[in-house]
Amino acid sequence: MADRPRRVLVTGAAGGLGRAVLALLAAEEVAVTALDRRDPGEVRADRVVVGTACDPGVVRDALDGVEAVIHLAATPAPVLGPPEEVFSMNARATYVVLEEAGQAGVGRAAVASSLSVLGLAWAARPLHPAYVPVDERLPLQIEDPYALSKQADEATAEMMTRRFGMTTVALRFPRLGEVDGKLRRTEEEWAADPAAGARELWAYLDLRDAARAAWLAVTRPVQGHHVVSVAAPDTLSAVPTEELLSRFHPGSERRGALPGRTVPIDLGAAERLLGFAARHTMGAAS
Repeated sequence: MADRPRRVLVTGAAGGLGRAVLALLAAEEVAVTALDRRDPGEVRADRVVVGTACDPGVVRDALDGVEAVIHLAATPAPVLGPPEEVFSMNARATYVVLEEAGQAGVGRAAVASSLSVLGLAWAARPLHPAYVPVDERLPLQIEDPYALSKQADEATAEMMTRRFGMTTVALRFPRLGEVDGKLRRTEEEWAADPAAGARELWAYLDLRDAARAAWLAVTRPVQGHHVVSVAAPDTLSAVPTEELLSRFHPGSERRGALPGRTVPIDLGAAERLLGFAARHTMGAAS
């Protein structure tokens, strides 16, 4: 591992992933500044800053003593606000957080991107990946403001690496939840209607694993800018992956075997760069 940061700023700290990250950092005995736009109440952080990540002054205050940033604050879907606000606020928050972090001399930042950046999840019509398993080089097919904001986030992180020399890792998260909770319900829904998971490639990740990926992104000995897809190795569907792809993405080029319930996402970058592999899977929870 690279040097462990003595203090980490977590934005969007009151969300599900934010709280999972706070729990992991507490276990690692790392000091945490939690930033959220609303008072988060009881959280596992020794310092809490209430305010929006879009405000440079708020972010500047939150960065006091911080050595690494895990930026999670965002509107997480295009249906949760006017489209222009979903895009502009997400993109602005990422720019402000990374700009202020760079100005403060912070050397590491993890940014929450999303599998939705591919464009499939929120498109008005069914779209199909050019090839499977999908990887970080897959051509994007963006038609919605949330996916566009994630593309902007990734580009912003890359620019900040050039601007300040900080290491940035944009993590493309799939559907998040707990394998013994929300994800189990999604599995049941997709069992009844496999087509419902096609836009998300039937992929998932437990919040505990997502938090660990974020921690690795700010502690592994990597440099530069990286986009990394993280997901569990299996899908949320009991139907074999090859069968799902033949039914719902028949035109996608097959670039590798996907036996059983193998997720149709190339997870090689996560393993090579971060040493990451999911520990909490649906199979293990069964």
